[in-house]
Amino acid sequence: MTTPPFARPSARDLDVVSAQLGRPARGVIGIAARCACGNPTVVATSPRLPDGTPFPTFYYLTHPAAAAAMSALEATQVMNEFNDELGDDEDLRAAYARAHDAYLRDRAGFGEVPEIDGISAGGMPNRVKCLHALAGHALAAGPGVNPIGDAALVRGTWSPQRCECAEPGSAG
Repeated sequence: MTTPPFARPSARDLDVVSAQLGRPARGVIGIAARCACGNPTVVATSPRLPDGTPFPTFYYLTHPAAAAAMSALEATQVMNEFNDELGDDEDLRAAYARAHDAYLRDRAGFGEVPEIDGISAGGMPNRVKCLHALAGHALAAGPGVNPIGDAALVRGTWSPQRCECAEPGSAG
């Protein structure tokens, strides 16, 4: 197992994530990105949940305002536009394939799960399927790693630079 590039979750972090999700947090091994106020925004999740279920979504967007912004963006059919761009732009396809590989490398440091071998998230590397997953990856990895996740964050109404939690430092 590699040293994670993110903080291990505290008990408070897990409480906040559970409140954000409206259910107990499962398999959280780290906080991969935080809100401006410090609340978790993206969690890193074990590739195999405690009950043994394979879980390919290593970077999981938990922040309610961020998730709502991605849902609203998906409702505009922007994924069709992003898929068309992937089909038309060789450089974008190559960058998206690199994002897929980076995602798999990040997750592999926490265990190989044969059932999800080669599967990342969000439709990578060939299509755009879930902006939540792609934005989560972009937030966790930083700008320039996932071009579609970056584009979704730019086009969405939520920003990681401003807090939209119910109260700063609260569980939202």
